[in-house]
Order: sequence, then structure tokens, then C-alpha cells
Amino acid sequence: MFLKNKNLNRWFWKWHIMGGLITLPIILLLSVSGIIYLFKADYNDMVYSHILLVEPPASNSEVVSYQAQLDKANASSSRHVMQVFLPESENHATGFRLHGKGHSRDILYINPYSGEITGEVKQKQTLMYKIRKLHGELLLDTPGTLIVELVASWFVVLIITGLYMWWPAKKFSIGSFFSVRRHQGRRIFWRDIHAVFGFWLSVFMLIIIAGGMPWTDIFGSQLKWVQEKTQTGYPEHWRSTKGLASELKGVDFFYDGLSLDEIVGLANKQNLKGKVTIKLSMEPQGVITISNRSFWLRDQKVFHLDQYSGSVIKSYDWSNVGILMEMRQVAMRLHQGEYGLANWIVVLLITLAFTVSTAGGLASYLIRKPGGRWGLPKTPAQFKVGRVLFFGILFLGLLFPMFGSSLIILWLYEKVIHFKQRKNILATS
Repeated sequence: MFLKNKNLNRWFWKWHIMGGLITLPIILLLSVSGIIYLFKADYNDMVYSHILLVEPPASNSEVVSYQAQLDKANASSSRHVMQVFLPESENHATGFRLHGKGHSRDILYINPYSGEITGEVKQKQTLMYKIRKLHGELLLDTPGTLIVELVASWFVVLIITGLYMWWPAKKFSIGSFFSVRRHQGRRIFWRDIHAVFGFWLSVFMLIIIAGGMPWTDIFGSQLKWVQEKTQTGYPEHWRSTKGLASELKGVDFFYDGLSLDEIVGLANKQNLKGKVTIKLSMEPQGVITISNRSFWLRDQKVFHLDQYSGSVIKSYDWSNVGILMEMRQVAMRLHQGEYGLANWIVVLLITLAFTVSTAGGLASYLIRKPGGRWGLPKTPAQFKVGRVLFFGILFLGLLFPMFGSSLIILWLYEKVIHFKQRKNILATS
């Protein structure tokens, strides 16, 4: 049987409480905003159904050509169309993403049967976009992203320390995996709610955190660097067209490129599944990119075409994508509940249960906390950080730089407090 070190347990307890108190408000905010964001598709379908959805005609009348729809979109706005989102079903409108400052998210929708504009969705002004910004960066841009990364990093540590503290010190029983003591006082009740829920949620929460970390600034940049160095990310031209060019047919005369209908025809020949996007060329020698976002990653492909001849300059399928990127994409999709209804329900229930567990931990602490003090457990003077623990902390600090930086700041803060206390003792002696 695994025997716990009592001194190490108290040391973990101290840092678990400190980390929990520091991160608790943000953790609860991320949980609530994450739960709301899970309903993104349902909300958008409800609020923007008059723009996104169309009614197919009863008769077998021909649809308006894609080129005519594109001309209509360009004529209706001072900004030209950058991308085209093909309808995913006969009930969907065609989407035309408009060029704008920065990363424009304004999409104009056209009824493919009547050719009429159904409306424009300015995604940066939608509620769900704001919820996502709140969830990912607390509406504070880069500073907010760093705070979220710090909290997520600490949360990994909270899970590790929590599991160690929860493990029975002496008597082990299967019942402890499930039981919540209801008749031994409020503190024990809430402590068990926090511990039991936390144990069962720990693995799932680590998966959810893994799906969110690639969006962070520092850890995400490190992961991208590792992918580039190990060639385990996207191929060079999966998303970028740098270095690719269409062949000009003449120098002194204008050569018409492919029509949008011809491009769509080339895309249809590939039998692409899911949402198909066509990125149009903005330059005379630019290329056209056809890609899709499918339910299964293995069905995703990318084609870069010569905008004049339609010949394939570069093409990729998912077999060309590295293992780290595949793991990253799976984790990110699980994080957002994108793998079907079962995944969506599991993420929702886990997040709700985690919120209850967090509230239980806070209630237990507040009941136990002495008045006027933080009530942090005292680490025995003889406790020393062993080699294994030291290198474990070092590993986590390097893996999660925001955690490592905060640990140094907390360590320095403790040293300053001890120094002041010793100075006061010497001054009064």
C-alpha cells in the first residue's frame, strides 16, 4: 500500500489552499463562461436563423450561380470578399467573408435560391464572441490571456496536490471513492464534496485543460516551437500560401481567372466532408485555397490551386499532419464538446460538477478558517523539499512558465515576510 508522508501532505495542503484562493475567482468565471459557450451553436441558430437558414423552393428551380452570388456580395459592400463558405445543406445560406482591418470576422449571407442578401453577421459584435473572449482572455486581450494561462497552469498543480492529499493515509476502502460523510459536520461534508468530486473529475479536467492550453500565449508558443522543430505540426503550406504562386499567362494583357462556379466544381470533385471554405486570391499571382473542417480529422484536406488554370499546386490530407498537431486538435475539440452530443453532454456535466466541487472546497475552507487569519497549514520546520519533488516542481515550472514565474514570486514574498518577522523579533529583543 502507498504510504503518505505527513509533512509532505501538510506542505501540499498549504500550497493547495494558497493556489486555490488565488485562482478561485477566475476558475469559477472560466467554468461559468465555458458552460455558456457550449451553447454557441444552439444560440446562433436561434438568434441568426433568419440570416443563416433559408427555405428551399418547392419546385426544382435552378439555384443562383455562385459567381452571381459573389458579384452580388462584392457589389453590396465597399469591402471585397476574402472567403466563401459553401452551404452545408440545402437549408443553409452561402457565406461571404468580407475583407477588413485586422482579422475581419464580418460575414455576408446570400440565399442561393433567390440571390437575395439575407443579412450580415458581425461576429465580433455577437454575444458568443464576447463570451469566448471572456473565457479566453477575460476581455483584457494579452494581459487577460496571461492571467488565464497562469490560472490553468496552477490548476494542474491543484489537481496533483489534491490527489495526493485525498489518498487515504492509513485505512483504504473502496467506499472512500464514492462516500460523502453527511453526519460529521458541515466542514467534513463540504470537504468530502470537494475531494470526492475532485478525484473523479481529475482526469477529465486534465483533458479539458490540455484542450485549452494551446490557445495560451506562452505555453502555446512553446508548443508551436516544438512542433516546428520536430516537424509534428501542420505541413508548411497547410494554412500559409507563402512561396506559392499562380502562373501568369501574359504580361501585357489581363487574363481572367476561374469563375467561382468552376472553383466550386473543382471542390465538389474532392467529395469534401463538413464545412467547405474557399479562400480567394487577392493578388494577380496569388493562389486559391480550398479546405474543409470535418467531424473526423482524417477527412480534412487542403488544396492550393492556380487561380487561372485550376491546376493543383499543393495538396494535403490529414496523413501529412504531425502527431502533436493531431493530439492538439483532438484535445481542443474535446474541450469544446465538438465530438457529438455525448462529448457535449460530458463536458457540460463535468463543468457543472467541477463548479460544485470548487464551491465545496471554498465552503470547507471558510468554515475551518480562523477569524482574522488566512488559516494556512504550517509546514514543519524539519520538512525539506526532496530531490524528486524539486525536479517535479522544476519540470512543471518549465512546462508551464507562468506557473514557474508565479512560484518564484511567491517564494520571494515568503522570504521577505520571514525577513521582516525576524527583524521585528531582533528589534524587540
